[in-house]
Amino acid sequence: MEKLTNKEEEIMHILWKLEKAFVKDVLAEITDEKPHYNTLSTIIRNLEEKAYVSYNAYGKTHQYYPIVSKEDYKKRFMTAAIDNYFNNSYKNVVSFFAKEEKISVDDLKEIIALIENGK
Repeated sequence: MEKLTNKEEEIMHILWKLEKAFVKDVLAEITDEKPHYNTLSTIIRNLEEKAYVSYNAYGKTHQYYPIVSKEDYKKRFMTAAIDNYFNNSYKNVVSFFAKEEKISVDDLKEIIALIENGK
């Protein structure tokens, strides 16, 4: 899987949510500064070239849909982040969030229970 830009990733989240969408539908979902219609269309075509989306053609218009699942993308993204920032150590990941106070003792106990129960 080719790496996505932040804007491409934002568009993918919208397509995962909508499942199938025309450019105008994606544009309606953007909450930040809305890009021009043609700019958004180009971003979506780039996602098609990167093999993240495909489309059904209806005359001159296209309805786009994701061909990479959110789960597959998340696995690739998280694996790369853990490798690049935490030396491929899940212990370092948990330690980081504990030090940043982003994870509670109760959360850690729940994670331990999940591991012990093999879930």
